[in-house]
Amino acid sequence: MDYFSFNIKEIFTAFMVLFAVIDITGSTPIIIGLNNAGKKVYAGKAAGISLVIFIAFLFAGDGLLRLFNIDIYSFALAGALVLFVLAIEMTFNIEIFRNDGPAGSATIVPVIFPLIAGAGALATTLTLKAECSVLSIIVAILLNMLVVYVVLRNVYLVERLLGKGGVYILRKFFGIILLAMSVKIFTSNLNILLESLK
Repeated sequence: MDYFSFNIKEIFTAFMVLFAVIDITGSTPIIIGLNNAGKKVYAGKAAGISLVIFIAFLFAGDGLLRLFNIDIYSFALAGALVLFVLAIEMTFNIEIFRNDGPAGSATIVPVIFPLIAGAGALATTLTLKAECSVLSIIVAILLNMLVVYVVLRNVYLVERLLGKGGVYILRKFFGIILLAMSVKIFTSNLNILLESLK
C-alpha cells in the first residue's frame, strides 16, 4: 500500500470508523452539562488540539508509548478509568472533576481527553494504518474534527430542541451507556494485558 495514496473508499472507511469511536453527537449531554456548570467548552480549541493529538499520535504513537514503556492496553485502561469517573458524575449528579483549573480547562479534560481524543480513538487511529494509507487517515481525521467543531459550536441548539427535561434524561441515559463502555474497554484490555503477562 502506498503510504500517501489518495483513496476515497479508504477515506470513507476511516472517517466512519473514527466517527463511531469518537461519537461526538452522543457526547452532547456531557458538553451541555459542563457548560451549564460553568465549565466553558471552547469548540475551536477542542477541535484544534484534538487534531494535533490525532496527527501526532498517528506518526509517533507507537514510539511514544514505547518511550514511556507503556503498551496500548495499559493506555486504554487509563482512559477507561477516566470515562468511568465521568459516567459516575453524569449518573449520580456528583462532582468529581472539580472546577479548580484555569478558565477553559474543561475543554482539555474531559472533553479532549477522553471524549474526543481518548485511548480508544487514538488506538483506532493506529489500527487503521494496517488498512488505509496515512493520507486517507489524515483526511478522515480532518473531516471528523470539522464535525466535532460544528457539534460543539452549536451544542446549545440541541438543548433548545430537547429542552431541560430532555437533556436531563439524555444525560442519565448516556451516563449509563458511558459507564457500560468504560467497563467494557477496561475488562477487554485488562484481559489482553493479563494474557500477555502469562
